[in-house]
Amino acid sequence: MDPRNQTDVSEFLLMRLTEDPELKTIFFRLFLSMYLVTVLGNLLIVLAVISDSHLHTPMYFFLSNLSFTDICLSTTMIPKILVNIRAQNQRISYAGCITQICFVLTFVCWESFLLLVMAYDRYVAICHPLRYTIIMNPRLCGLLTLLSLFISIADALLHSLMVLQLSFCTDL
Repeated sequence: MDPRNQTDVSEFLLMRLTEDPELKTIFFRLFLSMYLVTVLGNLLIVLAVISDSHLHTPMYFFLSNLSFTDICLSTTMIPKILVNIRAQNQRISYAGCITQICFVLTFVCWESFLLLVMAYDRYVAICHPLRYTIIMNPRLCGLLTLLSLFISIADALLHSLMVLQLSFCTDL
């Protein structure tokens, strides 16, 4: 039998950006402002596409999905960073870490697939302009979006399960 590390890890220590209180305030404001700009900008894109009937085309449908994915990805990471900048406790639970890994992987992979679908949409628009509306119908757009989401979730779960197989040790 191979010797293995039998240490059970219940939480991880996160590295601090700085100990300086002034720099902590600057970092907090910087991350908060970037987060708010990202969320508000992408939310405006989603609301514009939903509210204007002229934007109900495949290109803008995929763009609004990409904006939604960007909101989700930012919300997965930045709030924890903001909490850790302000808090004295720089820890994340093992389950929280695995959950965050899974969500980050899901949204990053979904963004990549949406970019692929958007590239296919532009390919069809350029190479088959007369048949574009027939090929890129709303049903196909929805199916491509859902397929990319399901593949992303499966990929993220697979990678998260592989992370669960790793052994972690501490020097405490």
